[in-house]
Amino acid sequence: MRFDVITLFPELFAAHQAVGVTRRAFEPGGGIDLRLWPLRDYAEDAYRRVDDRPYGGGPGMVMLVEPLQRALAAVRQSQGEPGAPRLPVILFSPTGAPMTQQRVRALAAGPGAVLVCGRYEGIDQRFVDAEVDEEISLGDFVLSGGEIPALALIDAVARLQPGVLNDAASHEQDSFAADSGLLDCPHYSRPERLPDGREVPAVLLSGHHAQIARWRRERQLELTARRRPDLIAAARAAGRLDKQDEQYLASLGL
Repeated sequence: MRFDVITLFPELFAAHQAVGVTRRAFEPGGGIDLRLWPLRDYAEDAYRRVDDRPYGGGPGMVMLVEPLQRALAAVRQSQGEPGAPRLPVILFSPTGAPMTQQRVRALAAGPGAVLVCGRYEGIDQRFVDAEVDEEISLGDFVLSGGEIPALALIDAVARLQPGVLNDAASHEQDSFAADSGLLDCPHYSRPERLPDGREVPAVLLSGHHAQIARWRRERQLELTARRRPDLIAAARAAGRLDKQDEQYLASLGL
């Protein structure tokens, strides 16, 4: 799998490849080939300009088409090995579709993508229309550039690569896991009792696996119903809730 990142700030990606368990994904044989393409290297004027004022007036600057096109052409040329798939171009933008775990799983199972990190007021729409296959947003807020969303996507994909997590089943129990679509349940560890008296729920200490599984399921249902009722509706529509789940939600008045 290969990710090519077109960015004004490639140095932001260095630490991400060197720390935490996800660093394994970027080591030889780890599953992800991450390549960074500094956009200013593809500006041809003496000032290495990559932006200019918007037509029609208004605040901010707009990223120019031509440096982006040259950078993308260089990426495509480097991807030109015989039989290599054409990787989709993803732009991070507040106007994009929300990034979801379902989309992350699809990318993790694919050949990779070209990630374009915008800056300033935005990117000249002509580049978007001609070259971008998909626009993705982290949520209903605005960041100063696309590097943080790119890092978020790469991290989410990296942790799904075989051998990256210590326990291969860990991501199967995450929030938004494909088998349930619900938020994750709370987790506890040592000590059993804190100095202020707060304790680990007794059921988790019982050793009764069926009761523990049901407690976790009910915590998932309650947390999801209170914080993300849209996910409960989606789980119902997909047939992921059984009669016992529905009875528990009804007992909560949810």
